[in-house]
Amino acid sequence: MAKRAPVALVVVLDAVGLSTLEYLLDNYKGKPKFPNLVRLGLADIMPGRLRARLSGRRAAGSYSARVNQVSATADSLVGHREMVGVLDDRTYDLFNDGFGAAYLAELERRIGRKTFYNKMAGGMEAIELNADEHERTGRPIAYASKCDPLIQLAMNETVIPVAEQHKIADTAFALAMEMGIPITRAIARSYVRGAGGEIVRTSNRHDAVLPIGRDTLVELLQESGVWTCAVGKTSDLVNVRYDEKIKLNRAAFLDPRLGLRFVHPKKKDTNLYSVQGTVNALDAARAVYRPKGTFVFANLVDTDSVYGHTRDIAGAVKCVEEFDRILPLLERRLEKGDLLVITADHGMEHRADYGYHSNEPLPLLAARRGFAKGLGLRTGGSPGLTEVGHLVSQVFGLEKQFLAMVAEQKK
Repeated sequence: MAKRAPVALVVVLDAVGLSTLEYLLDNYKGKPKFPNLVRLGLADIMPGRLRARLSGRRAAGSYSARVNQVSATADSLVGHREMVGVLDDRTYDLFNDGFGAAYLAELERRIGRKTFYNKMAGGMEAIELNADEHERTGRPIAYASKCDPLIQLAMNETVIPVAEQHKIADTAFALAMEMGIPITRAIARSYVRGAGGEIVRTSNRHDAVLPIGRDTLVELLQESGVWTCAVGKTSDLVNVRYDEKIKLNRAAFLDPRLGLRFVHPKKKDTNLYSVQGTVNALDAARAVYRPKGTFVFANLVDTDSVYGHTRDIAGAVKCVEEFDRILPLLERRLEKGDLLVITADHGMEHRADYGYHSNEPLPLLAARRGFAKGLGLRTGGSPGLTEVGHLVSQVFGLEKQFLAMVAEQKK
C-alpha cells in the first residue's frame, strides 16, 4: 500500500503571547476552560501560580515550549513571516501625527475620492468616530495605526464596493513606496452596519503588503509538490503564491453540523469563519489527490482585532475558550503522522488607552497523531518562531533546505 501523504496544520492565535495570557488570567474572575490546550502542554509553559487554574491533563505525546521572536518588531506581518523562515531585523516608526499632506493629496487624486480624519487611532475608534461622515460623503476614513507602521482606510461596504476598497489600499501602498514612506502595509478596513446600527468589521479587509523579497517555507513546499493553503489573513501577511486561499465571511457557508458559534454578543467576531475554512481545507486534504501532502496555515484574528486592542479581558478569555472547545474538530481530521502546531504572532500589552502589540515569549504547542512519545521530529533546532517552520519542514522531508534558508539570513 502506498504511503499516505501527510498534513501539517499551523494555527495562529493572534496576539495570544504568554505574558498576555498571564495578564488575562490574572484579571479574569472566572475559571478558564482550556482542557484541550492544557492537554497539549499549555499549563507547563505558564507560571506555576496559574497552573492550578488550568484544569486538564497533558497528553503523553504533546510538545510545548516558550519561544522568543528573533525579528525586531512585534507585528502580525513580522511574526507570521518568521514562522515561515523570514528574519527581519528592521525597526519601524509609527505615524503619531498622521500622514503628510503631499501623500494624501496625491492619493486622493489617484483614487478619485477625498479622504479625511488622518490621525493616529485604534481601528474601531476611528470608525465609530467617523462612520456617519464617511457614509454621508463617501470619503474613506484615513488613519494611522497605534501599533503598526501602516495606513488604514476604513470604508462601509455599502458605500464603497469591496473591489474598489481593495484597489484603494493597493494604490495607497504603491504610492507610499514611490514616495519613500516607511510603511509595512496599507489596509482597507471593511465594515457594515448591523441590524441595530452597530459597526461590524468584516473579513473583506484587504492588506497591501511589503514584499518579502526572499523564499519562504511556502515556496519550499510548493517546489516539492506539497499543496499549500492559507486560511484567513495569513495570505495577506505572508503574501506569496498559495495553491489555495480561503476567506469565508458569510453565515450561509457555516456547516451547522460543526456547532460553530459566535462569542461576541453582537457577532463582531470572525474566528468561526476561519475555523470553517480550516475544516474545509483539512477535509479537502483527504478527499482530493495530493500525493505530496498538504500544508494549512490558518490565523484566528479575534483575540487581536476584536478583544485585544479594545482590552476586553473577559472577551479574550472566552475567545480562547471557544477555540479550545472546537479544537477537537480539527484534531479529528488529522491522521497518523499528521502535525498540529498552535502558536501566536506577538502579544498584546494592555495600557490605559489601548492594547498595543508586544514582543514577549510566545507559545508553541504541537502534537502528532500516532506518536505517543514525542513528535518523532527534532525540536529546538531553529531560532524563535522559525521553529514552527522547522517542525513543518521535517514532516515533508525538507528540514535541511529550511534550516539552510534560515541560516543564510544570519550570516
